[in-house]
Amino acid sequence: MSTVLSVRDLRVSFASEAGRVDAVRGVSFDLEAGKTLGIVGESGSGKSVTSLAIMGLLDENAKVTGSIVFDGQELIGKSDKQLSMVRGNGMAMVFQDPLTSLTPVFTVGDQLIEALTVHRRLSKREAWDRSVELLRLVGIPEAERRMKSFPHEFSGGMRQRVVIAIAMANNPRLIIADEPTTALDVTNQAQILDLMDKAQEETGAAMMMITHDMGVVAKTADDVLVMYAGKPVEHAEVRELFYHTRMPYSIGLLGAIPRVDKTEKVPLIPIKGNPPLLINLPDACPFADRCPIAIDACRQREPDLLPVVTDGREAHTAACIRAHDITDGGLIGGMPVFPIPEIPESPLARLPREQRPITLEAVNLTKTFPLTKGAFLKRKVGEVHAVKGISFDVREGETLAIVGESGSGKTTTLLQIMDLVKQEDGDIRIAGTSVADIRSRAEEREVRRNLQIVFQDPMGALDPRMTVWDIIAEPMFAIGMYKDEVHDRVEELMGLVGLDPAHSDRFPTAFSGGQRQRIGIARALSTNPKVVVLDEPVSALDVSIQAGVINLLDELKAKLGLSYLFVAHDLAVVRHIADRVAVMYKGEFVEHGDVDQVFDDPQHPYTKALLSAIPIPDPDIERTRQRIILPVDGFDAVSATAH
Repeated sequence: MSTVLSVRDLRVSFASEAGRVDAVRGVSFDLEAGKTLGIVGESGSGKSVTSLAIMGLLDENAKVTGSIVFDGQELIGKSDKQLSMVRGNGMAMVFQDPLTSLTPVFTVGDQLIEALTVHRRLSKREAWDRSVELLRLVGIPEAERRMKSFPHEFSGGMRQRVVIAIAMANNPRLIIADEPTTALDVTNQAQILDLMDKAQEETGAAMMMITHDMGVVAKTADDVLVMYAGKPVEHAEVRELFYHTRMPYSIGLLGAIPRVDKTEKVPLIPIKGNPPLLINLPDACPFADRCPIAIDACRQREPDLLPVVTDGREAHTAACIRAHDITDGGLIGGMPVFPIPEIPESPLARLPREQRPITLEAVNLTKTFPLTKGAFLKRKVGEVHAVKGISFDVREGETLAIVGESGSGKTTTLLQIMDLVKQEDGDIRIAGTSVADIRSRAEEREVRRNLQIVFQDPMGALDPRMTVWDIIAEPMFAIGMYKDEVHDRVEELMGLVGLDPAHSDRFPTAFSGGQRQRIGIARALSTNPKVVVLDEPVSALDVSIQAGVINLLDELKAKLGLSYLFVAHDLAVVRHIADRVAVMYKGEFVEHGDVDQVFDDPQHPYTKALLSAIPIPDPDIERTRQRIILPVDGFDAVSATAH
């Protein structure tokens, strides 16, 4: 096969007030036609900067050196006008957020036609016909009619299909996909990944798949490049990387991922610490401070990316001086490279569920929104039944997860509970107290002591003008605690969630994403609640940081006997953390029961479809699984199932 892209010693740096930021430090690889290279690593590892450098989309203050040869021509040194002849024609890019990738004031058809006519001489009729054909190819129904629709009239998954259609428009030789499924539901993600495969087959293009999801890599990639601190640290064929991993950082990434196909609940393995700042890096292994097997020699010079021998052959390359000491399964000297953390067992785990007190109960929970029409004089023309009479309870020391696609009613359910909304024909009870019995602000305050929430975005949930001490202390002052008592409690909580109490006078911006989420958890625990509501608490975090937060939640549940109501779209995380699970579709629970029973023996077609869509970080398993794709409303006739 012909080499489409050849990158040699690519380096990208930016000037900043603190000094030169070396965002990419010597990336080299070759990519052949029809092949897919998966690039993985934490935020700040240089993945996206590498892709933007190849596309020539970096800011003017970026200094790019090395060599990028695409289809036989050197791209470094070309002007923006010269590169624009290559972009969208020879190379195409699919970005993470489809809404910002599309121009909101132009129709989808206009944007597709523009992508075609900028690079090819086509008549209006030919461009229109080709655009309709592309929309049909990516699975958009009523393609001719939807050509006249604007981006906001499409769902997230449909918008990403439009972006892929634009990328395919001119049969490019290279498609770069930068986290193309991160913002999508699991079922949409599976469909988009299948569509990316189809786009590659249709165009014969080489593909770069940039992602943090090792399951996506296992499904799509032929080769994998692991990046850390702006530099490749391991490069191998996909099966070789997953089954014969030799770089501690890669081992850590794989160990931090919850597996939907594993029944045994063992703690995840977080990579402690944070990636280094890419300013004035010392000549040492940049991963040494986070590596559990680092030795003095690791800090004497930065290791080169060198061949590693596995099964008697030089199968791949790794940047680690101890790579030859590591054996399959992430072992060194017969012991795990990353020690498995211990999570204490809760005494409640030995108590039958029926004997534990109910901490949260919802009976016939319902929420209806009016459907109105008219710009000025609005009139009611119907109703949207967001939540349709659901009932559940959560016991002490138990986690109930509610899962389902966007629009299924999960968040509305949480809001009804958090707002303590009185129900006409049902009830919400918090630690035995009915919301219907709340008569005063004092009674409501007492109920709220037992019900706290941790939000999805840790930065958006914390006031940037308040110190960590003030953030954690605020709920305690609201319920009337004294300052001395609050001071001791803040220190206790920071220690409990793994933060240094000496840093309580700092502002949220001084902390990493994982640390900010720990601050949010400490705040939620400040009033000694019975129930903590978790709204996608780890979806905004890197996989290595996510593992530490999940372990923390497990540990706190065991130590404090907490109950969690957990909402997430990542079913692998749900499998790991939940005791019971409720699958929600169109405002109703279609399946509800013990997490292992629901995951191992799903009864409802919707549950089966959700589970089949989750990528598993194992190439052999992932590439032989059968996807279940259901037609619209293809399972409405099937009744709800309880285990």
